Amino acid sequence: MRRHKRWPLRPLASALIRSRFSSAAETVTTPTTEAFPLKHVTRSNFETTLNDLRTHVKAADFVAIDLEMTGVTSAPWRDSLEFDRYDVRYLKVKDSAEKFAVVQFGVCPFRWDSHTHSFLSHPHNFFVFPRQELAFDHHEFLCQTTSIDFLAKYQFDFNTCIHEGISYLSRRQEEDASKRFEMIYDEEGVVEAEDFKLVRLADVLFAERMKNKLNEWRSDLLRGGNVSSESPGSSNGSAQSTETVFYHMRPALSLKGFTSHQLRVIRLVLGKHFRDLVYIHANDKSSSCSQDFVVYTDSESDKANLLKEAKDERKRVAERKIQSAIGFRQVIDLLSSEKKLIVGHNSILDIAHVYSKFVGPLPSTAEEFVASIRDHFPHIVDTKILVNVNPMLHQRMKKSSTSLSSAFSSLCPQVELPSRGSDSFLQQRVKIDVQVDDVRCSKWNAGGKHEAGYDAFMTGCIFAQACSHLGFDFNHPSVNFAQDEKLEKYINRLYLSWARGDIIDLRASHSNAENWRVSKFKYEKIVLIWNFPRKLKAREIKECICKAFGSTSVTSVYHLDDTAVFVLFKNSELVSEFLKLKEQLESDNGPVTVIHPLSKILEGGKTGAADYEAYKEICSSHISKVLFSDQAETVGVKSRTRPDPKGETSPETERREKADKASDLIDAFLANSVKVEAAGIN
Repeated sequence: MRRHKRWPLRPLASALIRSRFSSAAETVTTPTTEAFPLKHVTRSNFETTLNDLRTHVKAADFVAIDLEMTGVTSAPWRDSLEFDRYDVRYLKVKDSAEKFAVVQFGVCPFRWDSHTHSFLSHPHNFFVFPRQELAFDHHEFLCQTTSIDFLAKYQFDFNTCIHEGISYLSRRQEEDASKRFEMIYDEEGVVEAEDFKLVRLADVLFAERMKNKLNEWRSDLLRGGNVSSESPGSSNGSAQSTETVFYHMRPALSLKGFTSHQLRVIRLVLGKHFRDLVYIHANDKSSSCSQDFVVYTDSESDKANLLKEAKDERKRVAERKIQSAIGFRQVIDLLSSEKKLIVGHNSILDIAHVYSKFVGPLPSTAEEFVASIRDHFPHIVDTKILVNVNPMLHQRMKKSSTSLSSAFSSLCPQVELPSRGSDSFLQQRVKIDVQVDDVRCSKWNAGGKHEAGYDAFMTGCIFAQACSHLGFDFNHPSVNFAQDEKLEKYINRLYLSWARGDIIDLRASHSNAENWRVSKFKYEKIVLIWNFPRKLKAREIKECICKAFGSTSVTSVYHLDDTAVFVLFKNSELVSEFLKLKEQLESDNGPVTVIHPLSKILEGGKTGAADYEAYKEICSSHISKVLFSDQAETVGVKSRTRPDPKGETSPETERREKADKASDLIDAFLANSVKVEAAGIN
């Protein structure tokens, strides 16, 4: 999902409709210009589409992806900020991927066709929705109003997404579901007796009636006579009923209309009075409903076999439920198992969503994320890095925006508008065809650029065109995009922050690799201040601090929001001095405190301040308050001074040092004030 997209929706037109009803067995190539043919996939056509997609992915040279989400930032200060260090930026990406949902997933395999000297693409637009498929499964997500408004403004089909979207389970959720079902097998599947006492009179009477009923039914079975199907409550108009049936080739009494409490009473009766009658809770194969039986067994070995058969059957039913709930994750498993080159555009958030939704909880650090993502997707390339770093491609962009739409228009005009073609750059243009079902198109109108399927197609086109300019010979039989040295500088590197230029290197557990843009800030020089009076602006805060520490002590002040700022000091020593002075002033209620330059910042007595590591701690919390000051208070981060580099000091030593240094600082301040006044008089 791109936050700055402003592209109109283009409807799916006749190409896809005709392909849906085409009876032709062979691929049909249409030379005329048509609406962009995009394969829309919901749960109604997911299984058949998945079979075709497996074939396309296996044959693909690379696969482009794109996602649409319900939001990007859970609080304004969680947006990418200028002072964000790479590990903090990862925590913000992690927060976004964990809190928001994916509603569309674009997958577009590309394969070079040596016969037509063109790439053949298969764009798919999957509607995805985290539906509750298992009784104990639970999904929740946030919706950012600006993102939902954007989707609605451009006619996103929320009804299709919610009612027909494909559900999913991550690999971790699948493991948890299997363990949960295993517990159910042991605790609920087959129970002979329970530690359950009859206290209420109604339970005692019901137990006695069921004992008589079961004894009568068993006796009739052994005598070979007619078996009654009337339940104890049927004469009173109750919905309860019993019926003699067969369960796994054994005579059984089907129990219908009984409450879960009554079934527990029946199990207690069976355990106490009938050694050859067994309670079985089973799932109906023809429906999702469960059934309850009392089954007759003729020996202990027969009873053991029945228990095993019932448990095995329940396991098979549970496995089918889990497999059905896995849903869209089968697409992710396919991409992972085939080890194909995954192509995205500004895709760090997309990759984080893929991991969070379909693999498991995101690791707590950027380094752990790097190590883990390589295991699942060993080859990833980001086209935004390609167009920014490669000099020829960057020149082609002519300093324009490197958004997906701009890059596509600049690098692939022959794809977007086939009639254009006089540019010398296009002499190296790559021809790209599109195939949906049995219809193959070489010319079409532009698609709906906000749709994930079309965005994935555009991403793949940019990559193909870039590879052409990097000197790839697509006709070479052994071309391998993931292993080719021409892509070595670009592959497996993602922007953590485009605004800052931070790059995370998936090939090793570090960021900001050599010869790439490095953060210009020294984070040990930064102080975080929050909950100061709202009337103060960055300029006024800088003036207050400079009056206390010198006119050149502060390089810049940057607002996170109205309640918090970063202060970049000239050197790291000033950070410690500021934090200690703040603490000393707050502990001293004397008259000098009132006239001190920092008093404006400390007004109200609630101002917090800490070094940069406190900011990282606040960002690592799963909580997201709108105001940063509320976030800091909720997380429980308190004002603190930086520890002595030589080691922690004792509380008593700290108290003595505070008194001495407070006196020294106040004396220095008064002396400085006298000098200033004297200079003014002279």
